Amino acid sequence: MTTTTKSVGEIMTKKLETIVTSSSAQEAAKKMRDKNVSSLLVIDNNNNSKPLGIVTERDLVRKVCVNDASSKHTAVQEITSSPLVTIDAISSVEVAADIMIQNKVRHLLVVEDEDVNRPLGIVTPGDFTDYLKENLNTDDINSKIIESIKEAQEEKK
Repeated sequence: MTTTTKSVGEIMTKKLETIVTSSSAQEAAKKMRDKNVSSLLVIDNNNNSKPLGIVTERDLVRKVCVNDASSKHTAVQEITSSPLVTIDAISSVEVAADIMIQNKVRHLLVVEDEDVNRPLGIVTPGDFTDYLKENLNTDDINSKIIESIKEAQEEKK
């Protein structure tokens, strides 16, 4: 079995959508649906370049829906996951996987420089699925398993 070592920058999703802290959870859910993404980078109303956290579909379910809260009256800042877990684009895919596992996150923000925190993209489980599919010598059964995982994740988006 041969794998090609790739950097995080090579596998990340470059499509980064943002939302301001004062937006409602309902607005966040609609934006995720409309943009076909599973997370939004949360930015300050006054400083649009500084990411404060992330809001994910999981945050909406666990912090709004199960508490029977009004998505229209719940501000994004109330459900934002923070602080952000980040990685630089030149790190290896293996390092990214380790960071995600250690921090128990499913979305890892890729930044140009961890000191500056300028967002470049995001790594999600779907990106790892694509990476594995491309880089592992798989037989037909394993290939179908990987494809079914990918399809399940696409359905969630």
